[in-house]
Amino acid sequence: MSDLILFWHRRDLRIADNTGLAAARKQSPKVVGVFCLDPNILERDDVAPVRATYMIGCLQALQERYAQAGSQLLILHANPVQAIPALAAALNAKAVFWNWDVEPYSQERDRTIINALKEKGIAFLDHNWDQILHAPEQIRTGGNGPYTVYTPFWKNWSSRTKAKPVETLHDVEGLTPDEQEIAKQTGAISLPTAKDLGFIWDGDLILSPGEAAAQERLEGFSATSINEYREQRNFPAVDGTSQLSAALKFGVIGIRTVWQATLEAEENSRSEETAANIRTWQQELAWREFYQHAMYNFPELAEGAYRDTFKTFPWENNEEHFQAWCEGRTGYPIVDAAMRQMNESGWMHNRCRMIVASFLTKDLLISPQRGEKYFMQRLIDADLSANNGGWQWSASSGMDPKPVRIFNPASQAQKFDPDAEYIRQWLPELRSIDTEYLVTGKITPLERRAVGYPDPIVEHKIQQQQFKQRYQEQKQVLG
Repeated sequence: MSDLILFWHRRDLRIADNTGLAAARKQSPKVVGVFCLDPNILERDDVAPVRATYMIGCLQALQERYAQAGSQLLILHANPVQAIPALAAALNAKAVFWNWDVEPYSQERDRTIINALKEKGIAFLDHNWDQILHAPEQIRTGGNGPYTVYTPFWKNWSSRTKAKPVETLHDVEGLTPDEQEIAKQTGAISLPTAKDLGFIWDGDLILSPGEAAAQERLEGFSATSINEYREQRNFPAVDGTSQLSAALKFGVIGIRTVWQATLEAEENSRSEETAANIRTWQQELAWREFYQHAMYNFPELAEGAYRDTFKTFPWENNEEHFQAWCEGRTGYPIVDAAMRQMNESGWMHNRCRMIVASFLTKDLLISPQRGEKYFMQRLIDADLSANNGGWQWSASSGMDPKPVRIFNPASQAQKFDPDAEYIRQWLPELRSIDTEYLVTGKITPLERRAVGYPDPIVEHKIQQQQFKQRYQEQKQVLG
């Protein structure tokens, strides 16, 4: 058996601050990366072309990083359950390392691969929690159960010391020419393009892929926008968020690196207000981890509602209304602007994600699972845990002590897009309409027809009453 350790990348497309990769390097100077283009994931109907394009860009950057370190990143396009053990056996690898994942499919897949590696006598190390700061087993209630409410989770989670970034992979050995030939014979291929895989994204990427780009974005945000984050994050026309969600989804930046940046920003802060802004962003990072812990502890969330009231809720599911929502033609400017932003750029501001999710579920009475899937089909940063958690929060079907929260589109626009800058950017046909009418939605039918903008497909006041009535009736049915 050789000294070779294969490191299987999944949600950690980087060589810096990678816990499993650092552990592999400590055990051997010969570490080779491998990424498997998994048909079980790529052939699903909820993979966004923009996200696949971003992922391929990240893999290309990762291959370059491996080359700089002295090794290689192998690419496989096959079911990893067979492909990973077969490659390890063919290369006579000492071990296969990888980082653990919270998602149900990943856990089931990994258990199967562990058994296959055991049968071949190949060692493995899989339980490095790399994508989160604290293992789910660490953050528990007084009764040793998982948290289902964010605030007590945050109090426990934030009180604990966070690990610092781990060492970057460097000065490693790669495969010999003979071993590279064996890898090719066992299925290693050249990195395909997204189009080769059947994903067509002709637009620009709003976020540059790769480790260096993510680090640059983190540094820029930490030096500027984080200091005003608490207020600026809510205004979609303002560049006030980190836009690191895609980088975190694919792990092109380590969560320990991100957290360390917040601590350094705190040290450099000169006022309580600035410190409060930084703390708000830390709380958003904790929200992300709360949803990851929830998915790990309650894998059934991936299939439906957490709250019993919504497991059999009588959604209306009007198909014409759903298509109007998808295409950004509901007649509600802030909703339509947000949907157009996502459809055209592959990204949507977080405030707007809440607005459109509330509108779909509380105004159109359409199941949140349909909106959740559409987001997965369109967003560059769509992540099962965060997307599911956000939709269940907006639909009131998840872990939330306020089950009847309803967003008024007009109130949201007046408060967070008061000058209609965001609306005008994404709905150019409305640029000549007075701001007051844009943010209130009170555009006259004549003006709507003149610019080709649709009438509202529903009346918000009536629909929210309808939702509340159905909610109360459902609670009574369930006792």
